[in-house]
Amino acid sequence: MTLPKLNNPMACILGSGLGALGESLDSSTKVSYQDIPGFLNTQVSGHKGFLIYGKLGSRDVVFLQGRNHFYEGHSMEEVVYPIRFLKSLGVQTLILTNSAGGMGEGMKPGDPMLITDHINLMGNNPLIGSHRVDEGPRFPDMTDAYDPTLSRVLKKCFEEHNLNIHSGVYAGVTGPSYETPAEIRFLKHVGASAVGMSTVHECIMARYLGMKVVGLSCITNLAAGLSGSPLSHSEVKEVASQVEKNYTKALKSFIQSI
Repeated sequence: MTLPKLNNPMACILGSGLGALGESLDSSTKVSYQDIPGFLNTQVSGHKGFLIYGKLGSRDVVFLQGRNHFYEGHSMEEVVYPIRFLKSLGVQTLILTNSAGGMGEGMKPGDPMLITDHINLMGNNPLIGSHRVDEGPRFPDMTDAYDPTLSRVLKKCFEEHNLNIHSGVYAGVTGPSYETPAEIRFLKHVGASAVGMSTVHECIMARYLGMKVVGLSCITNLAAGLSGSPLSHSEVKEVASQVEKNYTKALKSFIQSI
């Protein structure tokens, strides 16, 4: 598959229930993942499995509607392949979004959280293996994994749309089981404000490839032991769909401001 030449495109990976932003482009083209060599079909509900490219105002943008997850049994190499693909298109700025369980002070379902840093608890790293010298350094620095300047702009855009946005650390775990209350207490103790099953390996690969990254979590539920009710993926999708319209407006504003 050959895409037209894109001019300094920005890209965004859309997590569970947040795919509507991909439908908001001008003069867009939609391509199924199954038609892109190296991409895997999505299997999780809420991840549509389409690459959409077009313009948002004057800006070339590429959206990935959904992602594959390590817990599905794929290799880490397969899971992060889309990041390498985006780099080949000339993408230098990447927005990573996800749905997450919240454990930060004052969080409630539907709230956005700016990801300021992450903790990789997946027991794996996408850079394990032979080093591709032409891509990036063997030991990439992750001090500013999520670009501080872009993060401030994203936060401002959400505030301008009257959305109460939190800031915090995202803990990436393998899944697919949800965390136990004891694990949530541990994650809070080590500084996490939200937990999910994606994003950290994508951020690592993007930073390795020299991209700037900004991250956003949709807090779709309170983490285990904090809400008093069982966790379910249907709840995740339902809450995400309720806030999707407002998130789309704020993210569009962010993309057009960069």
